[in-house]
Amino acid sequence: MAVNRDPILKRCRSLQIDPSHMGIYKESKRKPKQSFRKMSDYGLQLREKQRAKFIYGVQEKQFRNTFEKAAKKKGITGENLLVMLEERLDNVVYRMGFAMTRREARQLVVHSHFTVNGKKVNIPSYQVKPGDVVKVKAKSQQSPKFKEIKEMQVGVPGWLSVDREKLEGTVLADPTRDQIDTPIEERLIVELYSK
Repeated sequence: MAVNRDPILKRCRSLQIDPSHMGIYKESKRKPKQSFRKMSDYGLQLREKQRAKFIYGVQEKQFRNTFEKAAKKKGITGENLLVMLEERLDNVVYRMGFAMTRREARQLVVHSHFTVNGKKVNIPSYQVKPGDVVKVKAKSQQSPKFKEIKEMQVGVPGWLSVDREKLEGTVLADPTRDQIDTPIEERLIVELYSK
């Protein structure tokens, strides 16, 4: 399995992403290099795709497969793509506040700490649907990590509801484009793949 081991702050600087979108709240002391060359259309499209892949922690092949599924769905392809990325189990765990970063959420999912509708799921790319209940396994709730998470206050998007005492959350609906605060211009990704 491919693992992205890039230093997060360095990658955020190169892709011009605020580290807070990655769940990291520290600033890099280095200033981004000033480039006076105008970026080509292809360069802008490629950077946007790399941003989306980096933010959601998805490798190229998986990202392309997700795009192809989004293109087959009814509606706007770019919005479908973002909704599908948001509905990945690792992202939902992060959005519910059960992990500090998406990388941590991915690791917790792979280590089988969560159930979806009472069944153990350890696949980070698992697509949740409206009505699904994501819960921390009873055995895992005793760990210091989840006891610490119970005390935390985290902003939860409107398409999710979370019960911090029970350490469970429910997917209320598919997210709309307005509810996705990720700084991605999805039309550039669609333009890149439609070449």
